[in-house]
Amino acid sequence: QVQLVESGGGLVQAGGSLRLSCAASGRTSSTYGMAWFRQAPGKEREFVTGISWSGLSKYYADSVTGRFTIFRDNAKNTVYLQMNSLKPEDTAVYYCAAESSGRGISRERLNYDYWGQGTQVTVSS
Repeated sequence: QVQLVESGGGLVQAGGSLRLSCAASGRTSSTYGMAWFRQAPGKEREFVTGISWSGLSKYYADSVTGRFTIFRDNAKNTVYLQMNSLKPEDTAVYYCAAESSGRGISRERLNYDYWGQGTQVTVSS
């Protein structure tokens, strides 16, 4: 089993920045691709960004390209999401996800085997 714990959420003004962290514990040797999803009130959970185990492959949703950056430190079993130029529409609960079968990164939620509990990000206008 793998446990994922997100941190770093909070309240920020539009145009500001936040960095989210996702720390993995347990059988971390089996985690490959990792991703961030988000879910706003009344909306479905959506893909934000994903990163391969090596860190060489990264994918972003169009809505965050150029503003968000994902990176990972495998020595610390941690994935980060640097969010810049935040907008009110970025307000959501952000979830970290990991897949353990080597399927790689996907925008589909079913691709991921483990999920964190989520961290709230609120961007005020």
